[in-house]
Amino acid sequence: MPAQSASTRSATLVGLAAILLWSTLATLTAASGGVPPFQLAAMTFLLGSAVGAVRWLARPQGARALIQPLPVWLLGVGGLFGYHALYFIALRLAPPAEAGLINYLWPLLIVLFSAALPGERLRAYHVIGAVLGFAGTVLVVTGGRGLAIDDAYLPGYAAAFVAAFVWATYSVLSRRLPGVPTDAVAGFCLVTALLSALFHLALEDTVWPASPVEWAAVVALGLGPVGLAFYVWDHGVKRGDIRVLGAVSYAAPVASTSLLVIAGYASASWTLLFAAVLITAGAVVAALDFFRR
Repeated sequence: MPAQSASTRSATLVGLAAILLWSTLATLTAASGGVPPFQLAAMTFLLGSAVGAVRWLARPQGARALIQPLPVWLLGVGGLFGYHALYFIALRLAPPAEAGLINYLWPLLIVLFSAALPGERLRAYHVIGAVLGFAGTVLVVTGGRGLAIDDAYLPGYAAAFVAAFVWATYSVLSRRLPGVPTDAVAGFCLVTALLSALFHLALEDTVWPASPVEWAAVVALGLGPVGLAFYVWDHGVKRGDIRVLGAVSYAAPVASTSLLVIAGYASASWTLLFAAVLITAGAVVAALDFFRR
């Protein structure tokens, strides 16, 4: 195996860790109690920024990564804050199932957008794998009951679609900036926390976690799916196989739903099992290059 291929494969595996972390997002959010969305984002992104800042204790030069041109800051903060703000708005204006389904277009968009990257080629099996994954996600989110389309929810659906577009664009454009160190993500998280706090103060009433379990869930969110996940994802999309990462990202909703079942927040079903088969098949098909290497 050439050195470059080994490096790419290693970075892809690092990026896949983000998908595992994101699969805990729904369960930990449910366990965090009644903390309003923007307040929760402010608290967890503040912890997420601390995850990166801790590295600076051992590597003081890492703080220099915050010195970046304005376009880099706009991309980083726009991706993190823009995506989460739009997603929260979508959940307020549309049914969660339909909004979640539309939002999970982002892995498919990553696979498709990657064709525009230098040195990347989009093959038929990449698209087939992404479509299989999307079909599995339809089953996970809807439970096989179908979608209820109501014009009153169109603003929410639009917000969910734009959120998907924002995250896919952020992920793909990040690959165009390999010279921007992953340490810069700490700064993006900090600004996202500040913006979330402002939105919280303007739109929400403050509700603090009511028990040690809820506080533990908030801390776990900030350290994991809203912390470390963004750092490993940044490394993965910049140096790994972004098409594989996009397609395998469809594992997140089925893994997330499985954890909800285990934690008692959701019920098991044959629909979930069939969705898992579709998503797994899609991930394997889209990652053929990865496995061949």
